[in-house]
Amino acid sequence: MTTTDRLALPLLAAGQAQKEVTHNEALALVDLMLMPVVQSVAPAGVPAAPALGQCWIVGSSASGAWSGQDGALAGWTAGGWRFAAPFDGMAVWSLADGMSAQHVGGLWRIGSANVSQLSISGIKVVGAQQAAIAAPSSGVVIDAEARVAISALLTALRAHGLIAS
Repeated sequence: MTTTDRLALPLLAAGQAQKEVTHNEALALVDLMLMPVVQSVAPAGVPAAPALGQCWIVGSSASGAWSGQDGALAGWTAGGWRFAAPFDGMAVWSLADGMSAQHVGGLWRIGSANVSQLSISGIKVVGAQQAAIAAPSSGVVIDAEARVAISALLTALRAHGLIAS
């Protein structure tokens, strides 16, 4: 059977009998992978009584019905378990964790984000890391040294957007 390149959805073949079987399988896989929400990432075992449409990310060394599906997206359907192989950049929402999980470098990473800045309501609150601030060291006038250190901290906090300018 031929499949699509990215999501491995089954394709209909010219002259194929019972096209609805292939078409329905493709729809079941699309339902599993389109905007996926999982109950949890890597549960201890196969859920005993899953509800139709519920999904999980299979953990390592899976056994039973999930054997050989490590890391895959597993969804319970009227036809039983269906699995979708993850690919780098695939993201799901994990209900158990209350955050997203992303497949990166062959592994699922929960709650990790790689961004250049963080904005809240359009206001930058965290930006790129600034240069290190030197720790105070001896000085004749402690007050002057403390003021320099505090000034450097305020400058860094403002640069990160954590306090207003």
